[in-house]
This record gives sequence, C-alpha cells and structure tokens, in this order.
Amino acid sequence: MNKNYYEILQIDKNASPEIIEKAYKTLAKKYHPDLQTGENKKQAEEILKQINEAYDVLSDPEKKEHYDASLVNNSISEEKFNEIYQENQMLKNKITHMQQTKQANPNPVRNQPASNISHKNQNTYEQELQNARKQAYRDAYIQDLKNRGYKIRYKKSFKDYLKSFFSLLLTALILLLLWQIPLIRNFFMNLYNQNIVIKSLVSIIRNLF
Repeated sequence: MNKNYYEILQIDKNASPEIIEKAYKTLAKKYHPDLQTGENKKQAEEILKQINEAYDVLSDPEKKEHYDASLVNNSISEEKFNEIYQENQMLKNKITHMQQTKQANPNPVRNQPASNISHKNQNTYEQELQNARKQAYRDAYIQDLKNRGYKIRYKKSFKDYLKSFFSLLLTALILLLLWQIPLIRNFFMNLYNQNIVIKSLVSIIRNLF
C-alpha cells in the first residue's frame, strides 16, 4: 500500500507549494533528532525520514503529478465504496443489538447453573476448611490435657449408646454360634470341670441365654 504523503506532512491534497514547504520545515524542526533524547531520538529519525520522502515527492511538480495519479488509480469505485459502507453499517447494527441485549440481560439463564455451581463449591470448600481447623484445635487441646495427666471423659450421645448395644448384641450372637460347635463346646466344658472361674463365667453366660 502506498504511503499517503499528504497525511505525513499533515496538509490537504490541494495545498499550495508554499504551504507544502512551510509544513515540511515545521515538522522537520519538530522531529529533528538533535532535539530529541533517549528512545524518542530513534523514533524521531524514522518520522523525519518519512517527512523528507514526502517533501521530496510533493515539492517536485513532476513527481507530485505522478503521485497524484497513482492515488487516483489506487482509489476504489463509488459502487464498491457504497457496498463496503453498507456492510460496515450492518456490522455496526449487529454489534449495537448485541450490546443492548447484554445490558438488558447481564446474567443469561444459560450461565446461571455454572455460576451457582461455582459459588456452591466455594462455600463447601470454605465450610470444610473451617471444620478442619476446629477439629485440629480440639484435638490439640485434648492432647495437651492428656499430657498433663487429665483423664478425658466424653459425654455419650444416644448414637453412642445405640452403637454399644449393637456391638454387645453382635458379640453375644457370635459366642452363641461358637457354642454350637461341638469341638469348641467340649473344650470349654473341660475347662469348666477344671476351673472354678470358668465355671462361674459359663454359668453367667447360661443365665444370659
């Protein structure tokens, strides 16, 4: 794509030679490298190079004539311009409609489940973290009491009593099943005949069942 020398010199296409020269001198002075410092100096050199190139073409009548002709050849037809303009207008209207829809409904329904799930997971994580901290503090406190010689007695709940009852019942059922095995029954009977303590234990078991 050809450079637009008129834009570089910041002048109109119909500018007179005097205006072209004045614009060149003003910009050349503004972007002279000797007046710049640091990184701006290198950038100014590039800009001044373009300014000199533009002035070299526009200050020469013959070069300027060829350059103006190239601009005409590179321009698009009115029909093509109107087509591009209509396409841009359609795109602009579509973007405007999307923006208005977003403002009217900033939180679409299709995005709500993911948002709710994310929020729910965050709350669950924070709750679990808080519970873990409480349990860690409680365990550390109980261990400190044990280290000092205190005997820890836990208050049993109904669930604890129910658990103990079922454990005792399961133990009794296991012993009863074992008692039905002849080998095991004869073994304990021999011990019963030889030891008073075992006799007492067996007597208690018989009374229970």
